[in-house]
Amino acid sequence: MIARYIRNALWLINLGFLLVACVRPTTNDKNWKTRSGSSASFQTTLPVLTTPTRTPLYFATRDPDLPKYTPTPDSPHPLPTLRKEPETYVVQRGDTLGIIAQRYGISIQSIVEANQINNPDLLNVGQVLTIPAPQPLPPGPSYKIIPDSELVNSPAAAFFNIRTFVDGIDNYLSNLREEVDGITLTGAQIVERVSHEYSVNPRLLLAVLEYQSGWVTLRYPPEKTLDYPIGYLHPAYKGLYRQLSWAANNLNRGYYLWKSGGVAAWILSDGAVVPPDQTINAGTAGIQHFFSLLYDQPGWVTAVSENGLAATYQKLFGYPFDYAVEPLIPDDLTQPAMQLPFEPGTVWSFTGGPHGGWGSGSAWAALDFAPPGEALGCVLSDAWVVAVADGLIVRAENGAVVQDLDSDGMEQTGWSVLYMHIESRDRVQAGTRLRAGERIGHPSCEGGYSTGTHVHLARRYNGEWIPADTHLPFVLDGWVSSGDGIEYDGWLTRDGQIVEAWEGRKTENQIYR
Repeated sequence: MIARYIRNALWLINLGFLLVACVRPTTNDKNWKTRSGSSASFQTTLPVLTTPTRTPLYFATRDPDLPKYTPTPDSPHPLPTLRKEPETYVVQRGDTLGIIAQRYGISIQSIVEANQINNPDLLNVGQVLTIPAPQPLPPGPSYKIIPDSELVNSPAAAFFNIRTFVDGIDNYLSNLREEVDGITLTGAQIVERVSHEYSVNPRLLLAVLEYQSGWVTLRYPPEKTLDYPIGYLHPAYKGLYRQLSWAANNLNRGYYLWKSGGVAAWILSDGAVVPPDQTINAGTAGIQHFFSLLYDQPGWVTAVSENGLAATYQKLFGYPFDYAVEPLIPDDLTQPAMQLPFEPGTVWSFTGGPHGGWGSGSAWAALDFAPPGEALGCVLSDAWVVAVADGLIVRAENGAVVQDLDSDGMEQTGWSVLYMHIESRDRVQAGTRLRAGERIGHPSCEGGYSTGTHVHLARRYNGEWIPADTHLPFVLDGWVSSGDGIEYDGWLTRDGQIVEAWEGRKTENQIYR
């Protein structure tokens, strides 16, 4: 319950714990292909260290008078049925073996072996592949690692001061400096930025970083972790910001796939197919998915056990279920009144149906709208994006503007709205209170990767991304969002009128207030 969380949060504070964009898979040359998440460039400055040392943390001592809360039991979660027979698949434009393997819930290697593929990086459009049936192992462990509110950047994280926690320890992370988007950030600032962007709990990010590299407690972590502290060994993900972004995206992917009923099995790094236990919660599912990308079966079983990440988390922050906010999303939740994000008298284009709120791993929480104009691509626009509701602007940076609708100053609590790709010119400042219809800024390609000027609009409640294509759709001036299960496809419907999402400007996607 919220009251229990606040009591425990204050107890921890007394102990000293004071702390997008959009890419659309396409087979044509239509515009507005974008990717949620930052395209940040970076340059890392390694800490200058002299004497190897391990600095102990000031670990919390649990008040024995506080009850030890146990995880809320979860009813068995229905899982999709695993295929029992092989299928054939015709390669489409944009396919990779990784995409196909993920779609069918099997390993890349099993497809390679079934089709005797010599070069797994080369596929031809129209190529016919045999997709073997998965050979599942027994279900994974039922052990619950964290509550959902410790995966999401939720009310449970609202009073956690990341910078105070990290910078109060003489460790590798506190000494790190890394350039992101031309700005030098500290390790704590990078954790904070990733936490906000992906809406992933900063305590979880720090625990994952510590489990994978020791950066939170060691001044001299293993040398092999210095470029790839999360352990994802890909040259495009070198450095703390990229590594943490990859981690946050995949923690989200497991979390939201589980909540949407989209998980039949985890595919481990050695190709093992492990169905999840049906009684785990979404927070645990996010962690199980994340580690499935990094470990073979023995390493994965350890990482998701009570002796794995859970032990690291408790060493840093105490018992995770003491922070539980339940329910994170009330069953009777309704969206407050919202309007379309542009001014009356202008015709905009509905260019993106339900898709990722931030990154490819979050819920399909976002819709895209492009301003009036003739030119395509990333062009200057004098059109205005306006507030969809009343609320306080709590963040305005890196192309993103976040509005807190309950105006308590915390984007982790209640409803918040993300307006992405807002140009720095004339952009509203943090701390401004806006009424619905008042100006946010101009649409652009700023922030993340985008090939067309537009605004990316997404909702969160208590830090959780709210899908635009399920039981709680966007309602904007009476227009109701829906989708067909294909990312970016979708419609807005009002009083029998239908506007279809389309990349570019078409008669079918024109909309106005």
